Amino acid sequence: MIKAFVLLFLFLSNTFAIAQVTPVYNFQKDDPVLKKKYVEEASQQQKILINNLANEYKRDFIRVYDDRFKEVETLLQSSRIVTSSEPFNYLNAILKRIVDANKELKGIKIRMVFSRDRWPNAYSMGEGTIVINAGLMTFLDNEAELVFVLCHELAHYYLDHGNNAIKKNIERINSDEYKKEIRRLSKKEYRVNEQLDSLVKKITFGNRRHSREFEAEADRKAFEFMKKTGYDLNAIKTCLQMLEKVDDSMLFNPLNLEQSFDFKDYPFKKRWIKNESLLFDQVNSDLSLKERNDQDSLKTHPDCEMRIDLLKDSISTLNNGQKFLENESYFKQLKKDFLVEMLVQDYRDENLTRNLYYSLVMLQKGENTPMAVISVIRVLNKIYDNQKIHQIAKTMEKESNHFSEDYNLLLRMFDRLKLDELANLNHHFCKHYEAQMEGYEGFSNEMDTANKNAK
Repeated sequence: MIKAFVLLFLFLSNTFAIAQVTPVYNFQKDDPVLKKKYVEEASQQQKILINNLANEYKRDFIRVYDDRFKEVETLLQSSRIVTSSEPFNYLNAILKRIVDANKELKGIKIRMVFSRDRWPNAYSMGEGTIVINAGLMTFLDNEAELVFVLCHELAHYYLDHGNNAIKKNIERINSDEYKKEIRRLSKKEYRVNEQLDSLVKKITFGNRRHSREFEAEADRKAFEFMKKTGYDLNAIKTCLQMLEKVDDSMLFNPLNLEQSFDFKDYPFKKRWIKNESLLFDQVNSDLSLKERNDQDSLKTHPDCEMRIDLLKDSISTLNNGQKFLENESYFKQLKKDFLVEMLVQDYRDENLTRNLYYSLVMLQKGENTPMAVISVIRVLNKIYDNQKIHQIAKTMEKESNHFSEDYNLLLRMFDRLKLDELANLNHHFCKHYEAQMEGYEGFSNEMDTANKNAK
């Protein structure tokens, strides 16, 4: 009897211990049924669009529309799209507020979703699919700013900017002027590629000029939509001010690599990040004025200050709304959750250095610490495996003048680390967080792998 009791006690103890394993993060669980429904809706809208086409250039339109649908289908079926119930319901509750306040939007077929993509952007695909990237959500300060973003993208769709842009491009490439230029270039023997590149640039920048006109028109329509919702119209200004600087902004303080990887038994080595050449420093200063202007014109969100000026009088006369109307606490929680979702998406996409960077800056900030720790260890193990089989270049970016200084230092460091240094670094990183991470799901397995590599 005593023996049976002891066995039962041990069984229950082990069961309880297993049950006490703590997840590092409660991931969003996506809904495959909703994804399938959205793809079917997009397909139906595609058929209607094609059936209503005129005969002129019909083959060109069908080719472009088919390409766009394939892009939409791939996006909606991918792990990038967030379709778990809570964020989906929250986003669509806000969308309902906008639609209910604007009669002209009643009956409009919209698929509005969050994505796990890290770049700060939102976009309308032009056929009813509107996407708000997690990277943009992390920079927004309140619900009213989110509402402006949604109204802006709704305006693009309502005003049919996507299809109008396609129409202009198809008419351009079928124009006599364009065909004549192509024929002229085909007869030339020298500098053909250079001149073709110049022609493509001319079209590209022409498209961007048209898109800027679309942006101003979408802002005006977004203002009309938003002013009826009860949200704070000053959010238009603060959102555009943020977008003006977002390409150079950082969510957290710059990453301190020495602080992240300096351990008592394995101190940080300055040579890992020491700048041994002035070549990289000169890259940015050697850019011509034209190249600098081109860079400015290719910003993610150009002309935001001008867009503010166009709306500032309207905003100041009608500004009496609220920053939050739906759910302030969930908005703030979603911002934090999306940091992790972005991080995990980078890992899925095998962009290991981006994943490592965001893991380290989260750890430095003290946000989502368990997830950040295990993510660092997992990525270091993966980098070790890739370096061992000489495949490291496929999953690591190289230094660039387009990246922040702290991210370039991280890239430099992991480009220089030898295999044994990488293994030792991860081993000591695990030791440093071992007590803190006790009981967290997956930690012991990743630590065992790190320790094995170090031996």
